[in-house]
Order: sequence, then C-alpha cells, then structure tokens
Amino acid sequence: MRIAALLLAAGRGRRFVESAPHADGASKQFRLLHGKPVIRRAAEALLPHVHILLPVGDDPLLAESLAGLDILAPVPGGAERHDSVRNGLEALTALPEPPDLVLVHDGARPCVPADVVQGVIHALKTHAGAIPAVVVSDTLKKVENNIITGTVPRDGVYRAQTPQGFRFNEFLALHRNHPDARTDDAALLEQGGHHVAIVPGSENNIKLTVAEDMMRLEGILAGNMLPRVGLGYDVHAFADDRKLILCGIEIPHTRGLAGHSDADVGIHTLCDAIYGALNEGDIGRHFPPSEAEWKDMDSARFLIHAGERIRARGGFLVNADITLICERPKIGPHAQAMQERLADLLKVSASRISVKATTSERLGFTGREEGIAATATVSIMVPDSGEV
Repeated sequence: MRIAALLLAAGRGRRFVESAPHADGASKQFRLLHGKPVIRRAAEALLPHVHILLPVGDDPLLAESLAGLDILAPVPGGAERHDSVRNGLEALTALPEPPDLVLVHDGARPCVPADVVQGVIHALKTHAGAIPAVVVSDTLKKVENNIITGTVPRDGVYRAQTPQGFRFNEFLALHRNHPDARTDDAALLEQGGHHVAIVPGSENNIKLTVAEDMMRLEGILAGNMLPRVGLGYDVHAFADDRKLILCGIEIPHTRGLAGHSDADVGIHTLCDAIYGALNEGDIGRHFPPSEAEWKDMDSARFLIHAGERIRARGGFLVNADITLICERPKIGPHAQAMQERLADLLKVSASRISVKATTSERLGFTGREEGIAATATVSIMVPDSGEV
C-alpha cells in the first residue's frame, strides 16, 4: 500500500496574528519552534510513515522551511481549505504511481505522535476513512452576546485532529463531486454514507492557533530534554586599518581588532560557549586559524554553524548572555542591533539574546585600550540521551 500525505500550509493564521500583535509577519506554520519552523516539525513527524509527502501552499517560505527533506515540490493552495486539499489530490493523480491511501495533515500541528499516525493508517484497512480525536472533557455552553443560552450534552462528543486518512480513489471522487466548502475532510465521507473511524488522538497533537499554543508546544518538545550550560571567553587586540566588527555589527571606531578572521570577539566567545555546552570543543576546532579558508572570514559564518550544531543535536537555545569589556567604543547605543543580528544568525527570538558591556575601570589591557575582551554564557536544551 502506497501512502501519501498532504501537508497543508496555505492558511494565514488570522487568530494567531490577533493574539500575537508583536509577532513578525510570517504565517504561524513558518514560526520557529525550538529552532525549526513549525511546518518542518510537522513534516518530520509524518515522513517515517508515508512514501510521498506533498506540501500544499504558495508562500515562498514553504520550500525554504522544508529544504533538504525527501518530499515533492509544493503545489499551490486554494482560497479555502477544501480547495487546497483538492489541489493536492489532483497533483497526486499525475504521479506515475498514485497512492492507495492519503493522509491530510495541518502544517500547524508539529507534535503529532507516531502512534496517532499509525493508528489512522491501521484503521484504513477496514474503513474508508479514519481520524484521530480526543474526548471532550469540559462542559460545553452555547452563548449569545456573552450570555449562556444552553448546555450542550458532551456524551459522544470528540475533538477532531489530523492527520485524517482516506482511501485515495474514493476521497478524490468525493472531492470532485462535492466542491462545496468543508471545514473537516471526514465530513465528505459522512455525507456520502461512508463509515469514518475514530482512533485515539493525543493532547500533545496541538494545532497552533493562538500565541498561547506556542508556549504549550515548546513545553511538549522540552519534556524529554536536559539543560546544558556553556561559558565562553575571548580577547582580541586592537589593530590599525581594520573595521571594528562586534556581534555582527560594524561599529564606528578609530581601530578594528586583530585576528585571522574579522576578529569579532563577541561572536567568537558566543560560539565557544555554544560549542562548550554541546561538548564539541571550541571555535578553533571547527575553524582552525591555521587554514587560509578562514582568513578575513565574516564571523557570522561561525555563529550560523554553531546554531546548526544545536539543531543537529535536536536541541534549542534557551538564552545567551554576552558581555563586552572595553573602555571604548560605547556599546550601549548598538546593543539592540547586536541582539537582533545575533538572534537572526541563530534563528531565535531576539528576546533570548542579551548583549551588554562593562569597563575594567582603566585597569589591565582593556583599561589601557589595547584590546577588547568578551564573555558569554549560554543555556541550551538537548534531548536526554539516557547516559548516566
């Protein structure tokens, strides 16, 4: 049985935007969740269970978010959810070997457990459709103008989730014959008299809808992780005829810093802290100063690599605190820009990055303005390996 999955990503997430007015302009499925786009986590949850994964959506961020995964190229979404599903189904018919079963999953559900996906697939052996769902445990009230008008019996009432699964040919025919809007794919089968099975869903299978959901999803992913802390320290002497680059930002000053790369002491110490937390040595191990390749290199490249190492280990950055030690230049006017630049390179929120400065009260080499020192402390979360 060939199994395909449609990963829906055409929605704009109006309720999320309304609940998070200070969020950036990206749709909710492209928001970073512990260093990865929400939709990428959804795709990675589906891929072990399907032969074909087809994203559906128009946003340029879709292909970027899923880069490197073994999937088909995205197809355009539609005006409504059912239009997007139909577009995906029609695209699957053009394959040399169309699937036998198809799953439809929300790109904004990043934490669907493997047993939920397998439960849906298993149910399709005996039913035309299957959906995961959880029992409604709260009392339901009907409301008009903020006044309760009645109580809805909750016996036999479930909350539907995705992925919803169907036999491909039957589902395609129903979509072609019923072009009217549906909020739930299983409703098509219900209308056609087909039996749709319920399989156990999961409370962790949250659909990112409002800003509060992001915190719940972060907590779910962090449930099997352990904290790691890293410290970094670096020093660079001043040098003539060089730009001064600190924390990824060019700072106006009479001199720059000496070093094999661009000598960004802030980024170098932050990289060392990250590598230390991961027990992966220091920046010199990854980018040896003896190699000509790194001469005058933009240190942003080093920090991008450090961030990639966190994500490759399945972890995420909790926060980073960098202190620059110098008499001049003044760091305060540039601190916010530095935080935003470092956050951009690490693919995290700027609220997770702190940049501050202090002097050494005219003592030592920094006090004599011979150079700049920097320290950094980072906290990361990585999966628990079970090692004692």
